Amino acid sequence: MNKQSGTTTDKAPQKITRNVSVAVIGAGTAGQNAFRQASKTKDDVVIINEGFWTTTCVAVGCMPSKLLIAAADRAHDTNHSAEFGVHATAQIDGKQVMQRVRDERSHFASYIKKQVDSWPDHKKIDGRAHINEQGLIEVNDELIAAEQIIVATGSSPFIPDGWADKLGDTMLTSDNVFELTDLPNSMAVVGAGAIGLELAQAFTRLGVEVTLLNRVKQVAGLKDNDINQKAIECLSHELTMHLGSKITDVGQKVNKDTQTAFIEYEDSAGESRQWQGDCVLVATGRRNNIKQLGVEHLGVELDDKNRPKNLSKKTGQIGDSDIYIVGDANAHIPLLHVASDEGYSAGNMVCENTEDAYIRPPATPFSIVFCSPQIVNVGMSLPEIQEDPELEFVIGRVSFDNQGRSRVMGVNCGLLHIYACKKTDRILGASMVGPDAEYIGHILATAITNDLSIKEMLDTPFYHPTILEGLRTALRDVQDKMEIPYQSQDAQEDNF
Repeated sequence: MNKQSGTTTDKAPQKITRNVSVAVIGAGTAGQNAFRQASKTKDDVVIINEGFWTTTCVAVGCMPSKLLIAAADRAHDTNHSAEFGVHATAQIDGKQVMQRVRDERSHFASYIKKQVDSWPDHKKIDGRAHINEQGLIEVNDELIAAEQIIVATGSSPFIPDGWADKLGDTMLTSDNVFELTDLPNSMAVVGAGAIGLELAQAFTRLGVEVTLLNRVKQVAGLKDNDINQKAIECLSHELTMHLGSKITDVGQKVNKDTQTAFIEYEDSAGESRQWQGDCVLVATGRRNNIKQLGVEHLGVELDDKNRPKNLSKKTGQIGDSDIYIVGDANAHIPLLHVASDEGYSAGNMVCENTEDAYIRPPATPFSIVFCSPQIVNVGMSLPEIQEDPELEFVIGRVSFDNQGRSRVMGVNCGLLHIYACKKTDRILGASMVGPDAEYIGHILATAITNDLSIKEMLDTPFYHPTILEGLRTALRDVQDKMEIPYQSQDAQEDNF
């Protein structure tokens, strides 16, 4: 989604210029889906948007980052094939790498643009919206009264106070990093969440000297200590990471026509250190674009992290009001598939006739970090399970360090934990770092969503030799710890 700062315009409208049934503010994934759903049964729907009429995913998120990762993986495979008896060195053209990222991004964006262009012009308003004290929407020279409002204003990178001024042009965020026309020589990445990990590793593999700093000794927000430690071990093989570091100052040094960024920090041992290089990629998370929109004039209360209170996690509805806050704007689960579902559901809720529209049930919690090895979390986290005194659970484990196909492929570093309930024989959640984690995560999410038992999971085929056989080993470990007898027709282990 786009930036929606929500400040009033200089020329405030004096009277209502339009009355509508539904106003959607924001045209990202959630907003577009809400608009399409609401338009199925209502003719007087408007969508208001400032900036690009596409999505965070296409413009600055999922797709350009995966394009960069794809180039990085090609380079890595070329440069690290000697163990297979294949000797080669990748010649990296930074300008071509970044140009392809933008060209393919434009290709993906063209499909969304075509769809938006097909909407009637009178239903699209290009401008910055603000909700005034009367609960009316001010945008450009209009004052709009809406019976129901769907807020889908997305999110923006979070920048620590003062950093933008201190770092100046040497500062990058996930919103502008893909506008680089060439690869820098060196870069610091601040933040070891999904964005920071993916981009730090991608730039490293493309020949950039990268240093990754993070405030805590944790990567990807992993809440299972064993999985976190294994992820750090695997990633440290190629990433320079300073975890548990406290940044004390940032800035830039100007020497004639050159600018050099610097970061002063205390490492995990309390020693003062300094980094210097071409640029700093600030990957300290994203924040929802809602604070200045004026939602308080609609009776919406925000907590200390700008998250709306009294929010339905299924539809984004605020209490029993006619206000819906969906997608990244509600800061619930800022993932595209969640935003998509919330947009559809909110759009359905404002429809009088739901024959052609429907409410999507909340998806099983599921996240993927596309670093290598990949990191996946599905369902309940380990702390959530441990905090519930009613849950008697076991943890099924498998290491991928010596798993057959993983070793064949030379990607044998990883660990999977499956959390399962002894009373129900069902999977509660899982956490993993390892090869093919995105596929194993999907299987586990499907199992949780469809309430499959451990026995039913083990009754499904696992082809040999595949990395997915590691999932079977972990399921068997669950079964053994539950002390549930089970006779398998295929007793072969997956490490040979």
